Amino acid sequence: MNRWEFRARFGARGPVVLPVIHVLETERTLRNIEVLSGEGAAGCFLINHDFDVDTFLPIIRDVRAARPDLWMGLNFLAVTGLDAFPKLIELEREGCRVDAYWADDAQIDERVDDQVEAQAIQDAKTGWNGLYFGGTAFKKQRPVAEDDYAKSARIAVDWMDVVCTSGQATGIEAEDSKIATFRHAISDAPLALASGITPENAHRYAEVDAFMVATGINYDDNFYDIDPARLRRLLDVTKTLGDET
Repeated sequence: MNRWEFRARFGARGPVVLPVIHVLETERTLRNIEVLSGEGAAGCFLINHDFDVDTFLPIIRDVRAARPDLWMGLNFLAVTGLDAFPKLIELEREGCRVDAYWADDAQIDERVDDQVEAQAIQDAKTGWNGLYFGGTAFKKQRPVAEDDYAKSARIAVDWMDVVCTSGQATGIEAEDSKIATFRHAISDAPLALASGITPENAHRYAEVDAFMVATGINYDDNFYDIDPARLRRLLDVTKTLGDET
């Protein structure tokens, strides 16, 4: 799948906006989904910052039951695909569809030739039908030298559906040079950005294909709830970016 095919899945010409909801409980999650759906976002990611995966799973099932048509991705905080994909396969067997998994660490290692960990994740993914967004040179993971960004990105293309990178921390913008390096290295593969995106800076990232955004569209000093006005402004910006790529 190339970046144009990825965007076409969502009917988007510019970057696809996928709000990230920091989940606390089902009803609050559904209220946030109503907001993003009402503003026309293509889907969302749910993430469990405040509790473990076992506590998260019933909420996922409840959200899917309430919103069967929602494009819904997940992030199990600090869990690689090796442990996540078996859980996703089981959810799918139960009839609980998950459209994407985003791992902060795709276990890409630019220092070695054989990607043993990435291969193990690929094996664990067998039988699951969603999209895999794999964190590469990603925040709060093993540091990757700037000179190795291109190599990491090139390796990553072979092990995931969407290469995903970030700034240095949650809410921190990615450097323009990093995004340019990734874009050149992965050619026409899909590229996602998962930190620091706001309605004010999104124009800098026209070469990115998915914006995974939370703090940039939430209310001030609120980690959990989407501000519809901010989301609307971001969506408006991305509509103009389709003419630039």
